[in-house]
Amino acid sequence: MVTVRKASERGRSQNDWLDSRHTFSFAEYHDPRNMGFGHLRVINEDTVAPGQGFGRHPHRDMEILSYVLEGSLEHGDSTGNGSVIRPGDVQVMSAGTGVVHSERNHSPSQPVHFLQIWIEPDARGVAPRYEQKRFSEEQKQNTVRLIASRDGREGSVTFHQDASLYTGLLDPGGAITMPIAPGRRAWVQVVRGEATVNGETLAAGDGAAIQSEATLELRGRTEPSEVLVFDLG
Repeated sequence: MVTVRKASERGRSQNDWLDSRHTFSFAEYHDPRNMGFGHLRVINEDTVAPGQGFGRHPHRDMEILSYVLEGSLEHGDSTGNGSVIRPGDVQVMSAGTGVVHSERNHSPSQPVHFLQIWIEPDARGVAPRYEQKRFSEEQKQNTVRLIASRDGREGSVTFHQDASLYTGLLDPGGAITMPIAPGRRAWVQVVRGEATVNGETLAAGDGAAIQSEATLELRGRTEPSEVLVFDLG
């Protein structure tokens, strides 16, 4: 079964420096029909104006991933970590017992467009940690590349949950097939272009819940596309 969550149906928050679209309930946007999917709790698509951003604020007991589509995102936190995240990077911060962090547009002249993803952990009160890695376009072209997992296999970043995050770049007409293990389900988020997901056409910003399916079939359409695939218990 494929259940599509259209981009136009998402929640939205706006101010003079931020435009944020919420796939699931978040902050002041509350939709009891869309509180998350399994342990996947938040997918926010954010565009932040040059030189602006989220000031220091706390988190705890959440796995927070950042995935930049355009521009550059500057991160700093109370554990002493700091970096700039660019397209091709994935960053995970395990908030655990508590961390204070900030996220700002690193550029004084160009906006930054990124996804903020929250996954509920399978253990509370862990020590906060931070990890960032880069994955090339060649590793993702017309295939799905594992970029985050519980066990760090295949060089992925690690988080505290029985879940795996893959990314793929599809050429027009390109096809990707991956199995879904019995008892598991998937969420697909199209972040660029347009693709079909088990026969359903999704555009950028659309997501789809995949349940009771043995196989996930992704196919590019008329322009290059980029997808994220969450394999969830």
